[in-house]
Amino acid sequence: MKVAVKKYLSLFLSMLQLSAFTFGGGYVIVTLMRSKFVNKLHWLTEDEMLDYTAIAQAAPGAVAVNASILVGNRLGGAAGVFVAVLGTVLPPFAILSVLSYGYAVVQNNQVVQWVLQGMQAGVAAVVADVTVSLVLPYLRDKKYRSLFVILLTFILVAFFEVNIVFVLLGAFVIALLLTAIRNKKDGRA
Repeated sequence: MKVAVKKYLSLFLSMLQLSAFTFGGGYVIVTLMRSKFVNKLHWLTEDEMLDYTAIAQAAPGAVAVNASILVGNRLGGAAGVFVAVLGTVLPPFAILSVLSYGYAVVQNNQVVQWVLQGMQAGVAAVVADVTVSLVLPYLRDKKYRSLFVILLTFILVAFFEVNIVFVLLGAFVIALLLTAIRNKKDGRA
């Protein structure tokens, strides 16, 4: 019983710390979760964390909360989910509550603007790290078709502003067509 309580406490404090000192959203916290739970604590494997990252990004809602739900469930079932989500949402809730009172006073302050711009640069670096860590396994395993899909999706969304729903629908139609063609070639039509 004591071991379970220690693990839940460790999970809660880990998520609390990651959430409290992470700026830039879910993609940033996912990288830090990977570092903490895969590299330091060895509670998850690299593949599990990659899977959880993909699911957290695809599911509706905040990426950080989605990832904490998946990690919490894996580490401690329903109680793990509760503990992980609580640790994830408490810091932003507290910080936003405090900041909302003082923001009107400092919103035009030049020092505050510089700090926020500096944070954007840090967030960009962390997002770049996430991107590289997600793409490297595909390069290592020579899964060039998957890399092509990732790159094409990025180009369509970022540069041509195609709604992601249409990208997903297009990918679904292409997958259906390719499956039908493959089945016809194999004589399973």
